[in-house]
Parts: sequence; structure tokens; C-alpha cells
Amino acid sequence: MMERWWAWQFALVALATVYLSPSLGQNAEFQSDTLINNVVADPHTGRLYIGAVNALYQLNPDLGVESRTETGPKRDNRQCTPPVTDACDNAVDTDNHNKLLLVHGGKDVLVVCGSVYRGICSLRNLSNVEQLLYFSDTKGEKSYVASAEESVSVVGVMSYFTKDRDNFTVFLVGKGYGNHDSTKLISTRILQDYGDWVVFDSIIEASAVQANPFLLRYLHDFRFAFKDGGFVYFLFSRTLGFQDTKNYTFISRMCEDDQGYYSYTELQLNCSSTNKYNKAQAAYVATPGEVLAQSLKKSGEYGDVSASDKVLFVTFTSDEDPSTSAMCMYPLRSINERLVEIIGACYSNNGIINERAAVYSPYSSKAEELCSSNNQNNMALRYKCGAEFLPSPLASKAEYALTARHPLVGKGHMTAVAVAVEMGHAVAFLGTATGEVLKVHLSAHPEVYGRAPGDVTGDKVNKNLLFDTSLQHLYITTEKKIIKVPVQACHLKTDCQSCVAMKDPYCGWCVLEGRCTRKQECSRSSEDNTWLWSPNQQCVEIESFNPPNLSCKKTQQIDINIPTHPRLGPSDSLMCVFGNFTSNAVMVPGSQGLITCSLPDPAEIPPTPDRQDFVSVPVKVMVNKKIKVTSGEYRFYNCAATVRKNQNTPCIACVTSEWGCQWNARDHSCSDRDDGVDGDHIVKPQKPDSCPQFEAPEPLLIPVGFEIPINFHGRNLEIYTGRRFTMGTELMKHTEREVSQEQGSKFKFTGYEFAYDKQQEVNVSFHIKEKDTERKIDSTLTVVLYNCSVGREDCSLCKHADSTYQCVWCSATRTCVYRELCPSPQPAQCPDPEITDIVPRFGPLNGRISVTIKGSNMGIKKEDIKKITVAGVDCVHQEDRYSVSTSVVCEIGPAKRAPPSDLPFEPTHSGAVEVEVEGGRRGTSQVFFTYRDPKPMAVHPAKGPAAGGTRITITGDDLDTATKDDIAVTVGGFPCEVLSFGKQITCKTGKYRGQKVPSDLLTVQVKYGKNTTKDVTAAFQYAENPKITDYNPKASFLCGGRRIVVMGNGFDLIQRATMKVLPATDEFTQNPTPVEFVQEVLSKNDTVLQFDSPSANGSDSQSLRTILQLDNVMEELKSFDYHPDPTFNQLNKNVITEASIIIVTGRGFSKAMTAKEAKAFVGDASCHVNILQDDKLILDAPSSQPRARSKRQRRDTTNDLLELVVKFGHGEWKVGSVYYARKDDIPLAIIIPAVIVPMLLFIAVSVYCYRRKSQQAEREYEKVKHQLENLEESVRDRCKKEFTDLMIEMEDHTSDLSEARIPFLDYKTYTDRNFFLPSKDGANDAMITRKLQIPEARRAIVAQALNQFSNLLNSKTFLINFIRTLESRPDFNARARGYFASLLTVALHGKLEYYTDIMRTLLLEMMDEHVQSKNPKLMLRRSETVVERMLCNWMSICLYQFLRDTAGEPLYKLYKALKHQVEKGPVDAKMKKAKYTLNDTGLLGDDVEYSVLTLQVLVHGEGPDVTPVKVLNCDTISQVKEKIIDQVYRNLPYSQRPKVECVALEWRPGSTGQILSDLDLTSQKEGRWKRLNTLAHYNVRDNATLVLSRVLHTQSFHQHQDSYEEKNSLLEDDNTFHLVRPADEIDEVKSKRGSMKDKAMTKAITEIYLTRLLSVKGTLQQFVDDFFRSVLCSGSVVPPAVKYFFDFLDEQALRHDNVDEETLHIWKTNSLPSRFWVNILRNPHFIFDVHVTEVVDASLHVISQTFMDACTKSEHKLSRESPSNKLLYAKEISTYKKMVDDYYKGIRQMVPVSDQDMNTHLAEVSRQHTDKLNTQVALHQLYQYASKYYDVIIQSLDEDPAAQSKQLTLRLQQIAAALENKVTDL
Repeated sequence: MMERWWAWQFALVALATVYLSPSLGQNAEFQSDTLINNVVADPHTGRLYIGAVNALYQLNPDLGVESRTETGPKRDNRQCTPPVTDACDNAVDTDNHNKLLLVHGGKDVLVVCGSVYRGICSLRNLSNVEQLLYFSDTKGEKSYVASAEESVSVVGVMSYFTKDRDNFTVFLVGKGYGNHDSTKLISTRILQDYGDWVVFDSIIEASAVQANPFLLRYLHDFRFAFKDGGFVYFLFSRTLGFQDTKNYTFISRMCEDDQGYYSYTELQLNCSSTNKYNKAQAAYVATPGEVLAQSLKKSGEYGDVSASDKVLFVTFTSDEDPSTSAMCMYPLRSINERLVEIIGACYSNNGIINERAAVYSPYSSKAEELCSSNNQNNMALRYKCGAEFLPSPLASKAEYALTARHPLVGKGHMTAVAVAVEMGHAVAFLGTATGEVLKVHLSAHPEVYGRAPGDVTGDKVNKNLLFDTSLQHLYITTEKKIIKVPVQACHLKTDCQSCVAMKDPYCGWCVLEGRCTRKQECSRSSEDNTWLWSPNQQCVEIESFNPPNLSCKKTQQIDINIPTHPRLGPSDSLMCVFGNFTSNAVMVPGSQGLITCSLPDPAEIPPTPDRQDFVSVPVKVMVNKKIKVTSGEYRFYNCAATVRKNQNTPCIACVTSEWGCQWNARDHSCSDRDDGVDGDHIVKPQKPDSCPQFEAPEPLLIPVGFEIPINFHGRNLEIYTGRRFTMGTELMKHTEREVSQEQGSKFKFTGYEFAYDKQQEVNVSFHIKEKDTERKIDSTLTVVLYNCSVGREDCSLCKHADSTYQCVWCSATRTCVYRELCPSPQPAQCPDPEITDIVPRFGPLNGRISVTIKGSNMGIKKEDIKKITVAGVDCVHQEDRYSVSTSVVCEIGPAKRAPPSDLPFEPTHSGAVEVEVEGGRRGTSQVFFTYRDPKPMAVHPAKGPAAGGTRITITGDDLDTATKDDIAVTVGGFPCEVLSFGKQITCKTGKYRGQKVPSDLLTVQVKYGKNTTKDVTAAFQYAENPKITDYNPKASFLCGGRRIVVMGNGFDLIQRATMKVLPATDEFTQNPTPVEFVQEVLSKNDTVLQFDSPSANGSDSQSLRTILQLDNVMEELKSFDYHPDPTFNQLNKNVITEASIIIVTGRGFSKAMTAKEAKAFVGDASCHVNILQDDKLILDAPSSQPRARSKRQRRDTTNDLLELVVKFGHGEWKVGSVYYARKDDIPLAIIIPAVIVPMLLFIAVSVYCYRRKSQQAEREYEKVKHQLENLEESVRDRCKKEFTDLMIEMEDHTSDLSEARIPFLDYKTYTDRNFFLPSKDGANDAMITRKLQIPEARRAIVAQALNQFSNLLNSKTFLINFIRTLESRPDFNARARGYFASLLTVALHGKLEYYTDIMRTLLLEMMDEHVQSKNPKLMLRRSETVVERMLCNWMSICLYQFLRDTAGEPLYKLYKALKHQVEKGPVDAKMKKAKYTLNDTGLLGDDVEYSVLTLQVLVHGEGPDVTPVKVLNCDTISQVKEKIIDQVYRNLPYSQRPKVECVALEWRPGSTGQILSDLDLTSQKEGRWKRLNTLAHYNVRDNATLVLSRVLHTQSFHQHQDSYEEKNSLLEDDNTFHLVRPADEIDEVKSKRGSMKDKAMTKAITEIYLTRLLSVKGTLQQFVDDFFRSVLCSGSVVPPAVKYFFDFLDEQALRHDNVDEETLHIWKTNSLPSRFWVNILRNPHFIFDVHVTEVVDASLHVISQTFMDACTKSEHKLSRESPSNKLLYAKEISTYKKMVDDYYKGIRQMVPVSDQDMNTHLAEVSRQHTDKLNTQVALHQLYQYASKYYDVIIQSLDEDPAAQSKQLTLRLQQIAAALENKVTDL
């Protein structure tokens, strides 16, 4: 019973608690930077010690920090044994979690144990924790105290230990077992060195009390340790063994000075009779106080419990029901008694209690012979600390657990408990997992009466819940915060009712002081009734007044009876206050609270309100003029107002009133009782029979529309003798008729023709007035007026009316009327029945469904129905469903069989309905009823979740047979609830109760009536229920509207998904219909659902459950939290300037919102929410002033105030109004001088400038000459400096350039780029994209045909013929030949030896051709033939490995060095010119000022690490992004890096952020040119921090692209420039004015910059040389293909006479350096995954040109007119030429490569790489050529005898037929 009561109390408090907070200032609080693990208090000083992650704090009692010290992170690894040195390879910075804090007050020492270094402890000074007294990590395993794992809990308690008559301070530790911990569960640790012991040594080797290290068996979770009565107790939960995972809670006990843990015994504690709450969480030991002790004693469970006994209070959670928890109480006396019982049973009685085994030995397998038997019954008392010869350790069996049967149950998790006693009453403070602390009065019926004040943070309350030394305050610790709150807040309540409503045991109402206080604060609280205790729910009340009420016309003394009024002292004064009237009062001597005071005068009494006959005046009793003791109401009555209650009976109303009024019939007035007035005309109080009155009307029934006279009686009318009366009522429409008096007291009213048709009957009350005076005389005349025709529309209904009404059916008017109103006689029988409708109109052939026949005149009673037929079939009357005349229900039989086929066919299945009633009258329907056979055929959808709830639709023919009530649908035998019925039937599936999921295809059965079933077989399958794997975010404000994304699977089966929020009610809550908030799904696919969180306004955010309902599947989102809506403060700053920020402050923003989701508006424009913190929002104001949001506001806006609105989901808050700062108007008097003075100045300056212009030009020229003289010197110096810088800066690029770090392309991409990237489609070429448009149906045929085509290509005859034929066609141009050759290379890649053979054959033909035509030097000059391209591809294939192994690295270094050098100086982003380049055309011809900045770049979403990146302040934002991406993602190849357009760059100079972009509204304009934004433009400084973030949609990031106009202004024609503005017409106009001399000078000046080419060349020389050397060095590695091919050329040169050495040199150059190396050198992206910019490409062009020049034999004559690029490397060319010659010679001298070796090498390349290439696509593309030139190829093959013999024509025709359905001659 108690448990139920409790749970309901919890729910109640969740709904009704008022948060309290002290009015005087805030609660003291302490905030930690990291998670708080442990809190302990020093009882002597009141100081607190906080053990947090990586820190230790010492706080004073008011939570001020006195001392703090860092305890981590430390370099550590759990695998390494302390001390952790450099030898520990895997050591990393590890967080140090505090595991144990113990105060040793006697020695002023604090014991601190952490999780690093295997849990070693240290000793610190209790007065100053910064002072480390002892720490050693060199003592080995014996000093490892705590655990290295965060999840393992550790508890400890200070104790003592005796050895050799010495007494030592020790502490006992209980800890679970972590993977790297010792297996000891309990250990005793010494605090000093002694003998062999060192500090923290484990001094007792009790191997019995430890976990088994190999089985991790018991999963101990220690929660609490304490000492009492010479024993040490540990509270923990554990499993019972390694198979079992259920936790049980135990308390273990042993003696303090136990030398071998001989007394260690465990007792299982059960919370609830079923042990539902099985896992201890927190505990507290305290005395119970008188009241709780009595309650525990009375329950009979705990034996004798006194107020001074100690009780263990424990909070538990439940594995069975994680949503609840409980607190249980165990008196230590009960625990000790049960332990002694168990120990005694083991020591003396084989461990048996009541003939059942009660004891076992934990942590060991020797359970059998554990306990002994002897006859000494007091062994447990004699050896209370056990002994070596006695069994240990011991544990109780589950049957002998100590059970607390009545737990205090609550929703959520109770994580902490503390108990205090106030005035003999125990009060528990329970911390919860949501951060609340509940206050519970532990009386006989425990009750949650409030919550501790403070912010509910949602973080768990730490199990260390402590009181301060005075027990007046509670320290509440959550994850990172401690607050100090008072245990009570009585003073906040200002009146008795609210004081006692708190039910707070600490509080009571101090009557004579008018305050809510603790008892000791109320000065006379020892006297009776002066202090009223809050839980008693009693205030001082007025019991009665004497007299109880008084006429408003009188005044007198009054006695007020207040039995609970406190006794007054001699100096106390009393007052009564009636409304505004005050009078002194006295307490009647000797009485118990009787007070006498005066009432106010009649004039001071307020008027009587309308519709009332009294007025209530508030009464207050005051002590000492200002303290209100009690209050009430006193009633002053007004007799004259009593007649308002019933106007028709004024006398009766007067004399029957509760005030004792009397009636004066003569004056017709009501007045106060006056015994002095008498006479016949006075009616005394409570004598209503004496009133003059009219009564007893006859008849009581009056019909409508007919005048019937009414007779009635008069009484006590003597004073009205001879007077005349009139009578009337509301229904007589303001007319009154005179009443005639018959003999004596009888009267008669002639009657009235009433009209009324609203209902069958209505009561009519008559009033009677005296005709002359119009005064009403009491009338109790009430009759019933009735209307026959209402509700009786036909004859049968009319006849059914009660005979007293005398209603008849009038045939003439066809209505039911009062008998006298019908002229014609009433018919004896009613007309024939009339049938108007049949429901349903269709029925199944087997019948047995109910048919409802509607109509009129169908009998008066159910027995009148004699016979019913439907379509000729008898229908059984359902008498219980008969309605008089209008409705008959019957059940039809089966349809008549069809007649024999030889009879003429008649449609027997359809027919009218006939009803026969009493008297042989028959009615036949106009509508027909039809029998038919419904045929359900299909069901959609065919699948739904096993939980049911799927709406399925059944389609078919004639389904709408019978009615919805007649049909039932089942799916596989499980009912399906019918939702709609018609041409289609829809129903909702029920829960599938079968075993197999997914189910088989089940039959859907539709049952019509009782006899017809129709099946749709294999129509529906129950599938697995949808599963939810995760959802985000996990919180919402009560206002709702936050987008929640739910992930999972199986959502496609769901038809309706809703998110519901319900109050978290207990099963005992009295609210039967909880309010629920529902939100439908917004979007859904199979794996993702999106909802807006429902708004749950008006609820308590702490007690809401969030549920997803997916059809019938209910999933509770356990960790979804609702937070109270945020609160906003008023804006501090209302004025906005352009591009300023708005700061909004408040509380609770970040609980359930992020900056990305939040929205804000100024007027009608939205503001970007930049930063969202819990107490602050930072918004970017719109750059231009928006309009007001509503039209009304626009009209109102006089001072440009705009509303600032913040939206979080559905919640909208008007935070305040803002306005834009106006630029002040400048008066004309200032403008005119301000314009004219500068104009005059300008004219003067212009004249002066013109005069100086020519002199300046001369000086400029001199300066240039001087520059030229110093130039050579400076270039030399610059080269040296630049080279040194580059070598230093390249250090980090080259030091780690192992092969793995060079981003080589894989073979497939390498060949794609070399073969196909130069093709006309580029990267979209089908060979690169792998996409072919082949219909699905033809794929198999096409694949087979392509294999045949591949076989055909492997015929040398065919292939040579194919190539010759194509080359003979004029439209087969050079590009097509190259592309064809590349396709051929891929198609034949699997047989490279064959490919080489083809190439050789074609090369030989070509050589013969060239030698014969006398120009052999031209051979291989270009790639205009198929074979030349084949050779190029062959070289690419054969040199891939050489590139990777040898030449790749120097080439990559050269590319990186060149890129680095180019980017070191300014690069014009528009003109693609650079300060540092090798190409004169790409040289930047202006001296641009710039400086180098180092930016600290933070990547959004990738942790806090910053990357320093060097950039130039003149770089555009895109250039900066490129440099940042290069640096941040330097370890990723280019293709995996984010692209520039996909990232945004944000600079946060202050509290606001700014998105940087190349163009925005701040871009500078020069005429019609717009300059690209640079870092200098934004004023970004050195060392600035920038944030790089990815964007989902690539769009241009302009900071304020809101309005249409702004966008347009940015999208003007591309008149943008970066560093140098191109000369346009304006410049030309200007230049025309300048002299020729100026122009010449300008030209001369630009040439100066050519020296930079030299500087760059000098810097890069080393890298160029390295690359040339790696390629042209025959001494190290020469690829076999090069040797093989050069030997082939040597052979052919010998074969022909006219091929000299120079020609051979040209052949070799054309086949390798010019054909392959130059291509790779100019396109590094053909081998590396890099991006080559135009500026770098221009410089590579110069180097590749130099390489080509080095390979030619001819001499180059250089002159001053030669291009700068040629002049640049003029000096080195000769060296390079010699390298080339030596290279060719060296190859010639090498050992030849045989055909066999070459073929083996080629076969290996084929084997390694062919499967990666798109061979099928290549064949398909090759075939396109065969198709295009099909006829010519066929003709050529027909003419070739070799082809004929191999039937090549036929094979090609077959392939063509398959591939494109060509008609062949077959």
C-alpha cells in the first residue's frame, strides 16, 4: 500500500512543486572545469575537498576556493608499470580521475587517489591541498590502491590497526576489479613506513576476499563505506557468479582491527518483497528521529527501533524497470542481528537455519565443507571477530536476505541520499539523475513535499550529498557544479495557508509574529497554538460568530469564537476589522478563545449585491495592530431583497428565508422580524402556510391550440376581499386575463390558446396580480402544456401516445392533434405501412445479416409485425430492435436457388421488401434488395509490421454488400479492425501473435454476416517491426518545433509515424486522461524519419515521456529531454549600426538549440545567428535597415523602432525593439564652405603639379639608370637568399617524401589521363567515366559479341588490315587516329606482347616509307599516325614503374619547389601573372607591396588543433583558401581534398565572425572596375585565427546576400581585377596626354622585372638538375623497354643505308624524351594526384622546352632578340646536351634485352593491371570505328587472301549482326 501511495506522491510533486529560492541573494556555488568525481567534508573545519578530473580543490564552507592543484593529465599507459618513463612507448597524456578522497583529521592529512599510474595515492596537507606531503611511484604493485579504469568504483574509510602493541592509522579500501588492477576487493592500507611496510602498502594478505582474475566473476560496484560500533561496513552490488548477470546488493561487515578479515561476512539486502530494486546507488547513515523510529517499529519488520539507533538509508535502481528507482531503510541493529544469526549458524550449526542452508562462501569453490557443527550456541558472540580456525569469508543465501518490504518508489533514478532530523521528524533529501533534489518527509506515510532550490541542470546529482556542520545547508554536487542551499525556505511564505501548504517539517506558522519560521525562531513557540507545524495543515480558524449574522439595518456587539487562538500576554492588544471598519476587541476572561468586538454602523455596511439577499463583509482578527491572526466572513442580511428569489411567491420567499424575516401583506413588504408588530396582515417567519396564495390548478394537462378553462383555489385572502385579480405567464405573450371567482375560495381562468412546438411537453407557471395595485400575490399554479404533433409524424406513432393526452390521427390534415381539433372522425385502423428505405440494399447469397427497414405506420408495438419478406425470402423479425412505426429490423435467410435452366430465366436475386402488420395491412418498398456474391480480390499494401496498425485496403467486386456492422476481417486469423466500408474495405491490422517473423504470406478473410466468408489467399505478410537505431538531437524546449532526425530501418512499412509527448504518469495517478501532444512525421524514407518536436506547453518539463508511434509500434525515446523554454533579458543596446552585431542575453539557450537551428529577425529581415551560448546569442544585424514585420507596425512606426524576434522551433520571443542609427543632417552653412574650400585648393595643387611634372619625369629616368647599375649585384644576392630560403622551407616537404607520401596515381587513372585526357571529351570521355548506354535486355548479347570482337582483334591479319583501311580514309583525322590507338592499347592490354608485335610491324612499314621518301629525319616527329600514338602509349605503360621507383620523386620535388616559389610572391588571380616565375609572359610587371602573414587555421568539426599557414596579405580569399587547403590537408591527395568552392572561411576578430569572400558588398570600386577582396582589404593581421568549414551547397559566400538588389550588384559584368588593373579606354585617354618619353620610360621599367626570372631560375636550378639527371642517367636504372626499343632503332638504322647517326639520334629523341618525358614534365597531373595551376604550368612549359632543346643536335644561335625563355637556360643547354648524348651511348653499351625477356616483362605488366582497365568499354568504342567504316573494311578483307582463309569477313559480319542487327549476306 505504502509503495503505491508513494509512487503517486512522486507524480503529484512533479506536477505541483514550486521551486524555492532564497530571497536574499543567490545560493553560493562553485563551478569546476572538469567532471567532479568525489566530495568530502572535514567535520571539524567545515571545509570541502573536491576531487575532479585532473584537479583537486579545497573550498571554504561558503564554496570559496582556498586552494587548488592540478592532478593531471599525466603521461601514462595502463600497460606500463609506474614510474612511466620514455621506455613506455605508448604513453599518452591521460586524464586523472579522482577515485578516492579521505580526510584524516588527526594528522591534518588528505588521502588522494587517482586513476593514473595504476591508482597510486598521495598524501596532501589538509589545510593547503597544493602542498604534497607524500607521493612515490617506485614502490611497485603493493602501492597500487585505486583503479586505473574510470568505470570502476572505489570507496574507503579511515580505521586503525594494531601490531606488536603499536597502533597504526590505516584506511580500508573497497574497489571493483578493472583489467589492470589487483584482484583484491578489500584491502587495508597503512599511512606510514613500518618494518617492511611502505606507505600505502596492503598490510593484510587475505586472499579469500578477492575476485577471480580469470573470470571477472562478480562485477562489484562499491557505493559506500562507513564505521559503526567497532565494525567497518561496505555497501556494494555484485553478481552471484560468472554466468549470472543480475546484480544483487550486499552489505559486508568486518571488525575494524581484523588481522585477517576472519570476520568478513556479506548480507544480501533486498529492496521490495520481490527485490525489484536490486542495485544500490547511494547510501547514508543517520538516526531516524522519534517519529520514523515509531513507524519502523510499528511495521513489525525491523524489531525494536529507537530514535537514537542508526539507520542505513539506501537508494536503489532496478534492472527490471530502469525508469524507476526506490529508497529503502535498514536499521543497523537489524543488519547486525541478521549477520550474527548467519555467522552463528555457520560456526555452530552447519550453516543451517530452520532446516535450510543459509550460508555460503563467496569467491571460492569450497562451499561444501564450509561450516562446522558443534553444540556451542554462542560461538558467534564469543568470536565476534571470527578466528583463523573459523570459516570465512561468509555470505547469506538469497533466502536469508534482509528485506525492506515497503520501498519509497519514484520515477527516474535516485542517485544520492542524505537524511536529517528536525524536531523528531526525519527528512530525506534525494538526488536524481536529472539534477533535482527531492525533499521527503519520512513519516508513517512518507511524502515528497518539495524540491531543493537551485538550477535543475539535467546533470546527475553526485552520490556525495552532504550537510554543512550546522545541518542548516545542503551541498548539492552535479557533474561540474556544487551549490549550497538551505534545507528550508520557510521565510518565503508570508501567510499561514501557504506556510502550512508546504508540508515542510522544518516550518510552521508563528501566529503572534505573523511569520513562517522554524520552531526555535518563534519566540513563544513553547506555548499552545503559537507555532502551527506545517505538515499538520492547520491554521487558526474562526469556529463561529454569535449572533451568526445580522440585519444590515442594525448594529451591536458580536462574539467571535476562535478555539485555537493563542493565549495573549498582558501587553498584547486585539482588534477586529470588518471591511474598512476597525474596532477594539477583548478576549472574554476564562474562555477558550472567545473574543468580543463591535460591528460597524448600518451606514458603513456595503450595499446588498443583485440576485443576493445578503452581503459578506471580510473579518480579520489582529494582534498588536499589525499581525493578522485569522480571518473570515460575516453576513449582513437584507429582508427586503429576499423576494428577488421567487417573484411569483413573494410572501413565501420572505418567510422561508434563512434570516427569519416577516411579511406585511398590507404593505406588501418583507422586513426584519419584529415581535412588537402584530395583526392578521403580518405573516411570521417560517409560516408559509399563512401567506395569501393561490394553489391546486385543475386540469394539470393543457393541449396546445385549444382553450381549456383552469380551476384553482385561493387561501388566506381575507384582506383582499372584493378585489379583482389577473393571471398571466410568459407564453401568453404579455397579455393577462382576468380571473373569475366562483363560490367560496374557488377561482376560474377561462383558458388561453397556447402555441408551442419546441418539445412534446413544457411546464407553465402562472402569476396572479391584484388588478388595481399590480402587486403579485403568491401563486403556486403550474400546469403541463403538451403538443400532440411533436414527435408523432404518422398514425401509428399518434396512436402510441398515452391516452390521457387524447391525441388522434386526423386524416384530413394527416397530422396528430388534440381530439377536439380534428373535425373528421378518427379511423379505426392506420393506413398501410409505407417503406422509405432499406439498409443495406445488398446482401450475401447465404443471408444471415440484419436488414433495417425504415418507413412509417409499421405497427404500434412489436407484436404488430406479422410477416417480413425480402426479395421473396422470409426475414426473421428482431423484436428487441423494433422502433414504433418507423423502423423494423430482421435477419434475412439465404437467397432462393436459381430456377432450372429450361425455365425462362428471371432475376430471382433481387426484389422488393414487404412488411405485413396487424390487420392484414401490407407495405411494399419502392427500393429493391439484391442478393449478390462479394468477391474480394486484392489487398494493398501486402506487407506490414508485426506489431500491426497497418491500414490495408481490400479491393474487388461487390464488396459493399451488407453493412460495416455485418463484416469482420481477419489476417491469418488475427482480427483486422474495419475502418471504412464501401467499394473498397479498409481495416487496421492487429498484432501478429505467430512465432515466425517475417510470417508466411497469410490469407485475408472477409466475413459477411454469420454464414459467408471470402478469402484472399497469400495476400498479406507480417514483417519485422521497424527498428530505431539513433536519433538526433536529443532535447527540445517545451515550445517544440525542433527538427528531430530518427535513424533506423524498416520505416517504409510504416503508414503513419507520429511523435507523442505524454506526462510521465505512474500507474497510481488519478488523472485518467493525460494530455498528449502529437506531431505527425514531416518526411520519411526507409531509414530516416524527420519530425518537429511536439510543443508541450503548460507541462512540467521534468515529467514528460517522448514516444514514437510507428503504426502500432511504440518506441519510447528514453534519453529525449524536454527543457523549460529559455528566458530572454531586455536588450541592453537598442541602437544598431550597419554591420554591427546584436547581443541577446538570457538563460537556457543551449539546452535544446544550436546556432545553426536558431532564427532571428529584425523587422522583416532575418539575422544570421553567429554564436549561441547558454546565456548569450550573438546575431549579425542586417546591413541595411529592414521594414517592420506587420502592416500595423509599419503604420505605427514613427521613430523607426523594429521588433527583434528570436525563434527557437515553434517558440517565438519578442526580445525588444531596435533602431538604426541615423546619419545626422548637415546644415547648409557647413556644406557650402566645405565644398568650395577644397575646390580652390584642388585648382592650386593642379597648377603646381603640372609645373613639376616634367622635372619629375627627368628625375625618374635618372633613377631608372641608377637602378640598372645596381641590378646585376642585387639579382645575385637575391638568388642566393631565395635559394637558401627555399631549401629551408622545402625541408619539411622533402624530409618525409617517402614513396608512400608522394601522391602517385594508380595505374588505371595514370593510363586514363595519359591516353584519354587529351581527347576532345576530356574527363567526360566514356573511357574515364566507364559509362555506356546499353539497354539492360541487350547487355548479355553485347558482352558476348564484344568478346568475339576481342578475339577478332587478336588476329594480326584482321588488325593490320583494320588499321590500314582506317588510315586510308581521309576523314580519319589525326585526333581520331590517336584516340583509336589509345582504345587499341586498352583493348589489347591483356596481350601486350601481341600489341608490341603489331607496333613493330607497323613501325617497320613506316620506316621503309620514310627512308624511301628520302626524309627519314621526319619519322616519329609528330603523333599523326596510329602507330606513333601506339608507341607513345607503349612507353607510358612500360615506364610507369620506373616513374614510381626512380624519376617520380625528383619530378614531384621539382613541381613542389616551383609551386612553392611561385606562391611565395604575389600572383594576380585574374591575369594569372606572378612575381616569381620562369615565363616572361607570365611575369607580373608591377612592384606590388605585400607582407607575409602566418594564419592560425582551425578546421570546423575536426578538433581544436590549429594549423599555421603562411599567406600573403595581397592574396585573394580564394588563393588563401587554396593555401590553407594545401597545408591543412597536405597528407591527402588532391582529389580527396575539399575544393575551394566547397569551403567557407570565417574570421573571428572579436565576438563576431565574418565570412571572407572574393566579392561582397564591401569590395572596392575604381570606376567600373571592382577589386577582388584580399586579406589586406579585410585588415586581417598576422597570427589571426581563421575557421575553415565545409559547406553543403556550393554557392558564393557573400556575407550579406539577402536582397535581390544586392545579388544583382554583385553579378555585374566581370569587370574585376586583383593586383593590376588592365589598361582600358579610360587609361588610353589618359595616356594620350602623356609624352612619348613617358611611354618609353614605362616600357623600360617593366623590363627591369625580367631579372626576377633569373632569380627564380637560380633558386630552382638544383631541382631541375636532379630531375634531368634521374631521367638521363644510364648509369643507374634504365627501364628494359627503353633499351629494347633503342636497340630496335639501332638495328633498323643498320638495315638502311641512308640513316646516319644524327637521324638515329632524332629517332631516339622523338620516341622517348620528346614523346614521353616532355609530356609528363608538362603535365605532372598525368602521374601525380595534384592540381597544376596556370601560373605553375607556364613555368613548367619553360623547363620542358629546355629539355627538348637539350635533346636536339642542332645548335641554337642566341641573340638579344631571342625570347627571354631561351636566354634563361642558354648556359646550361650544352651541359644538358652532353647528358643526352652520354645517355644514348650508355644505353647502347648495356647488355641487350632479349625478345623473351621483354615478353616476360610485358606479360607481367598485363597480369598486374589489365583487370583494372575498362576493356569492354574500349572494345565497344573500337567497334564504333568498325561500324562507321564497315563496308570498306568488309571490302578490304574480301580482297585479302589471308583474311579469306581465316573467314574474317564472316566473323565480323556475325559480330555486327549481334551488336547492331546489321543485315548480312548469310
